[in-house]
Parts: sequence; C-alpha cells; structure tokens
Amino acid sequence: MSFSDQLLERGEPIWDAQKNHPFVRELAAGTLDDEAFLHWVRQDYRYLLDYARMFSLAGAKANDEETITHLLDIAHTIVDYEMDLHRKFAAEYGIDRDELERTRKAPTCVAYTNFLVRTAHEGTIAEISAAVYPCGQGYLDVARHMADADDEDHRCTPFIEKYTSDEFADAVEWMRD
Repeated sequence: MSFSDQLLERGEPIWDAQKNHPFVRELAAGTLDDEAFLHWVRQDYRYLLDYARMFSLAGAKANDEETITHLLDIAHTIVDYEMDLHRKFAAEYGIDRDELERTRKAPTCVAYTNFLVRTAHEGTIAEISAAVYPCGQGYLDVARHMADADDEDHRCTPFIEKYTSDEFADAVEWMRD
C-alpha cells in the first residue's frame, strides 16, 4: 500500500465527513442555495488563481524538462479551462470577470492559498506535492461521491463532471505518484 493510501486510510473518518457535509450533499442534489453556490464560485475562482501560481512556482523549481512542462501545463489548464467554468457560471448570475477578480477572499481561503503559495516559494518539489495532493484527491473523492449520490442533471453537474473526468483523475494520480 502506498504512503498516500496509508494516510487516506488513517484519515478516513475526516475524509468521509467532507463527503457528508451539507454543502456537498446539497451541491450534489442541485439544491444548494444560490447565495451559498455563488459564494463558493467566487471563492473557488480566487483560490484557483493561487492554485495556478503554485503550479507555476513548482514548475520553476523542477529539475527536468518533462516535469517543468507538465507543471506549467497544469497551471495553464487551471487558468484557461477550470476558471472558465467558474466564469461561465458567474455570468449566468450576472457576475462578470472583473467582479470575480475583485472578490475578497474569505479568511479560510486566504489561509489555505497562503499556505500553498508559501510552500511553493519556500519548499521543495516533494513538499509542494505533499501540500497540493490532498486538494486534488479531495476534489476527486468528493466529486465521485456526489456523482454516485445523484444521477440527475442540474446546474452543478458540470462541476461534478469536471472533477470526475478521466483527465482530472489522471492529474490526481500524477500528483500522488
């Protein structure tokens, strides 16, 4: 059993708790309150900017061309594809890109993104990997749980599909490896 799998097994009660959080259950069912949904879209948009920065910084620290290319490709995909999904959802509610970019991060978002970016600045590739892997695995596991919990299409289906896609699963596997 890999070290990552050992950690996931030991943390299973905590990992399972996130799958049963009311926000996750309501997002999966498509019943999440609009304000809560939009708060998440705004905060996740702001989070993704720093998430992309973290991968860019990791790419700058990598020692081989293949890893540099892969990390910078991830950063580009986040900014181009993943954030575009957020921009489209926000636009459906009358929120433009400028408003998304002006959104102030909530304290929890600030704490987490500061941790990721600081780790990318100060840490090694191994430390950066250890810091970012739980995010990817968490999104994959929660999205799979949501997909299993509700099979009807609703406004959140594109998010569930994005985070259960083969491409996203491959990215998480690469981070774990």
